[in-house]
Amino acid sequence: MKVLIIGSGPAGIVAAEEMRAADPTIELEMVTQEPYPPYSPPAMADHFLTGRSEPLYWKGADVCERLGIAYRSPARVASVDPHGRTVVLHDGTRLGWDALLIASGSRLHAPIEGADLAGVHDFKSLAAAEAIIRRVRRREATTALIVGAGFIGMEIALLLADLGVRVAIVGRRTWVMPRMLDPETAEIAGRSMVARGIELRLGVEATGFVERDGAAAGVRLASGDMLTADLYVAATGVKPNIRFLAGSGVATDWGIAVDDHLRTNVPGVWAAGDAVEASDRATGKAFVHAIFPNAVDQARVVATNILGGNLAYPGAESMNSLKHLGLPIMAVGAMEGNDELRWRDGDALRKVFLEGGRIVGFRFAGEISGGGLLRSFLLRGEDVRRFGRRLVLPGFGMSQVVLPAMSL
Repeated sequence: MKVLIIGSGPAGIVAAEEMRAADPTIELEMVTQEPYPPYSPPAMADHFLTGRSEPLYWKGADVCERLGIAYRSPARVASVDPHGRTVVLHDGTRLGWDALLIASGSRLHAPIEGADLAGVHDFKSLAAAEAIIRRVRRREATTALIVGAGFIGMEIALLLADLGVRVAIVGRRTWVMPRMLDPETAEIAGRSMVARGIELRLGVEATGFVERDGAAAGVRLASGDMLTADLYVAATGVKPNIRFLAGSGVATDWGIAVDDHLRTNVPGVWAAGDAVEASDRATGKAFVHAIFPNAVDQARVVATNILGGNLAYPGAESMNSLKHLGLPIMAVGAMEGNDELRWRDGDALRKVFLEGGRIVGFRFAGEISGGGLLRSFLLRGEDVRRFGRRLVLPGFGMSQVVLPAMSL
């Protein structure tokens, strides 16, 4: 049996590792645009700050050789033909398969004029990130302007600030990380960013990158003003990397549609990772959950099922935390509910959102103790009304706290 894997990110390489462990005779081939061995995207910032490669190449730089994977790198997929069971590369090469795993990850989504100009960078791949860091280390860039105040924009800003770059961020919303944090929690995170020397221009809309001599020379704002810097970064969001599926018959919306076994609508074609619209464990709604733990969990499920198993995927999680901020932040699940519990002491804030006595999400900043226990309650759908307001208090999760509650 031959399994062809599109993508070398966490979903692709973990699935390959699991399949090789289960069946030493299976033929594995992997196609990736990356000119590197499989790496861990969350480890990129630490790699550039410390110079250490071990966490970046988390499975070992020789993982493909060890697992006997035919590794095509760099190579781009042009199209998929499920009927002929072939994948066509941009150079015309045709690759056959008995089972196809699409683990192609995500790409920059920049619906802003001039985002494709030379000199506009992103942080969506190791190659793209290295282009930024090279300019910084050559002292070609001592100032940077980031368009987008979401999670990716914050991560890039903190990395560049740590490397000595003066950073400004332009964000359309009036608070940072609007898809991850509610305004009150984001206000605390924003102050920490400013304390790190990062300039925040929030509630400001960038309408496009300005071109001069074929390259980006500034960012134009809706007000008519123009901002300039040595380095421009688009951090406006990501989108599943699935353009090559056009005409294939594989059902897609924002991402690839899959069932609870991670099968697509086309027999023999599976999907996992950032390209997939998977159901949410808390809400049951399908959308793209583009975080590392979900990709790894999906890879293990899909590997089992490609080899003939019948393993159901329990659903993805919405969970994230921001590294390098100097302030612990934990964001899990929804940002609102029918009921809200709240505790705050200065820049320590804890908010728990509930519906029908069950946790649907929480946001912690500065004080994150007990977050693991609350997450387990959320995933189990457990009724937590017996704990009352203690759910939101610091220290919740200690054995004496989670005993059957007395009324407060």
